[in-house]
Formats: sequence, C-alpha cells, structure tokens
Amino acid sequence: MSSTDPDLGPVAHVMQAVRRRQPLVHCLTATVSMGIVADGLLAAGARPMMTETLQEAPTLTTLADALVINLGTLSTDAMDGIPATVAAAVRDARPWVLDPTAIGIAPVRTPLARTLLDSRPDVVRGNASEVLALAGEGHGGRGADSRAEPEHAERAAEWIAARTGGAVAVSGPTDLVLSSARRTQVERGTALLPRVTGTGCLLAALTAACRAVEADDATAALAATTWMALAGETA
Repeated sequence: MSSTDPDLGPVAHVMQAVRRRQPLVHCLTATVSMGIVADGLLAAGARPMMTETLQEAPTLTTLADALVINLGTLSTDAMDGIPATVAAAVRDARPWVLDPTAIGIAPVRTPLARTLLDSRPDVVRGNASEVLALAGEGHGGRGADSRAEPEHAERAAEWIAARTGGAVAVSGPTDLVLSSARRTQVERGTALLPRVTGTGCLLAALTAACRAVEADDATAALAATTWMALAGETA
C-alpha cells in the first residue's frame, strides 16, 4: 500500500488516527471469524475485545471506544446479549456498526437486524443482498454470499441511511458508501477477498475502529472500505 496512492488522500487521516489512538473495539462477531477480526484490528493499530453474553457484554461495552454487531453465526448467547449491549452503547453515545450477515430467510437474525435499525447504528455494512433484505426488498443471498450487485441495493441503502441518520457501506466488486449527504464508489480491491473467510466481518470491525476516531459516519466507512480494499490488493 503506497502512501502516494491517490485513493488514500481523503482517508489517510482516519487511518493515522486509528494507529495513534488505538481504539478498543468490542466485537460481537461470528465465531468462525474471530481470529481474523482480532488479528486484523491489531494489524491496523486498534484493539479487539470479544464477549457476547447478556451477563457481561453490556457492561464490558462501557469500556470500549466502539461496538460492532455481526450476526454471522448467531448463538443463543448473542441473541440474548446483543439487544442489551446495543442499548448500553446507545445510552453512552458510543458509536456502533451493524453487520447484518446472512439475513434474508433466516427466521431469527432477520427480524433482529431490522429491529436493531431502531437503535440507529452509525454505519450499516453489508453486501448488496443483505442490504436489500434489511430494507425489506429481498430475500437475502446464499448464506453470506450476495446474489445482487451494490448498484442494485442503492435505493435500499438510501432508505436505511435516511432511517438511521448514518452511513451505509455496500460491499461488492465496486464498493458503495453513502449517507444522506454523499455517495462514493470505491473501485479497488481484489476478487480474492471474498475467498477468505471473515474478510467482511473484519471490514465491519475496522469500520467501527475508524468510527471511533472519526465523527463523520460516511468518512469512517469510506476509510475502512478503502483500507481493506488496498490491503487486499497488497496481500
């Protein structure tokens, strides 16, 4: 990743702030991706914390700089712990990111994800099928794989951004980041990223780390999306 890359210009200050401030990110994330999420955050300069039980997660999130909620391998503990943990983050005005992984026909995670929109995540990050399903415009993809392209989910992303007041990042061959005030495409990255388990989960956690140091939701989402894309190219 070259420091002279023109796509780094608008977001380099966010990446530098993550490395300088080392935000602690509380990750309620998929068990299959915990390793790559933790290692990826550490490589970026942030610090991970992971617990999901109702007994501990809401309390521990008060120590964090940001929260990420990922529904990828939704356990009974997480199903119970997520709403209370989000409520604690909202109460303390702590930034949080929603990753509605594999929603669509799933009978538990889909209504949970839609309910969580009422708590107004600062950023929603998902693939096109997940964003469409979250907005009630589709039945999801095949598990975590998208059946749609980011441009097909633009209207749904706009609806979500209007509802939450935050930003939406739609991952795909060309990533789309938008809020009520701006729309940006990121035409970088590599087709190999989706072939590595947990890269989407890591992107959501990295988005939370960026949001911890950057007050503008769309800028934070764009920084994480660009960072992940360029890291993928380098790898």
